[in-house]
Amino acid sequence: MHPILIWGAGAIGGTVGACLRRAGEDVSFVDIVPEHVAAIADPARGLSITGPIADFTIRAPAFTPERVEGRWRHIFLAVKAQHTEAACRALLPHLAEDGTVLSLQNGLNERVIAEIAGRERTMGAFVNFGADWEAPGEIIFANRGAVVLGEITGEMTPRLAELHAAMRAFEPDAIMTGDIWGYLWGKLGYGALLFAQALGNLGIADCLARPELLPLWRALAGEAVAVARAEGVSPRGFNGYDPAAFAPGATKKEAAASVAAMVAFNRPNAKTHSGVWRDLAIRKRPTEVDAQIAPIAEIGARHGFACPATRALTRMIHEIEEGKRALSDENLLELADSAIR
Repeated sequence: MHPILIWGAGAIGGTVGACLRRAGEDVSFVDIVPEHVAAIADPARGLSITGPIADFTIRAPAFTPERVEGRWRHIFLAVKAQHTEAACRALLPHLAEDGTVLSLQNGLNERVIAEIAGRERTMGAFVNFGADWEAPGEIIFANRGAVVLGEITGEMTPRLAELHAAMRAFEPDAIMTGDIWGYLWGKLGYGALLFAQALGNLGIADCLARPELLPLWRALAGEAVAVARAEGVSPRGFNGYDPAAFAPGATKKEAAASVAAMVAFNRPNAKTHSGVWRDLAIRKRPTEVDAQIAPIAEIGARHGFACPATRALTRMIHEIEEGKRALSDENLLELADSAIR
């Protein structure tokens, strides 16, 4: 396999890159946190992956963006969605003319990448495994989840097969698809539920299991499904999330069954809370809400959808980011009331 550059060595990029390097791939890392970069490159420290899924340490070349040199055929982009444009412009001088940027992010970032790097050099991926960045050189790999790779054009290409083969060293059940947009829109619907979880303190499974919140889950996921379909995309399901169960015309029983399946998937996981919750409660930093969730309503507006649940969720996340609202499980009841009335 051609050498791989991981741009963004946090929970997602760090875990994938470490597993691929352990499998024998030539992997280097770029990250904006100098202490994290120093730890990865330090022969006495390295990047440690711990948790119930894996426990090992790798050492690898690592750089901050201004110090990286050379060009790569494959760059895996794993920065937060709101940093996609800046990161893509920074990595562009290091991308080979026939190279590929593979997005390992949440959201519709492939659109941004394609505008900067070119559609022919952009590939999408959908990931749903659980990992958390704990400290420089330390990441917890908490649970496995779906991993899907696909060309944004829907073609099945040799480079897709090559990258899929490499990613199977990370996730043996990773698949290739001709419908990556279906998976990305599916993750947006599920992601809206995780952003709602981040308004309170209960973990993912316990929050989803609250019976009084079923109307909220139907409203949030339903808006994402409706907008996706208006865009000509049929969102795909994964790990218990069934978009069809939240589509217009779906029954309460169908939605409840999907929620129960999501609870069953998340209940045993060592990662109990979403990354969004960690951003708000622990790391005290802005979330991806404007780059990941707000676009559902923005795109929906072009099709005549008001998306009140999505807009109310976005507003409440902003209030917590700005210190105007405290984390509380009561926030979800308020969201449900404002979104569904």
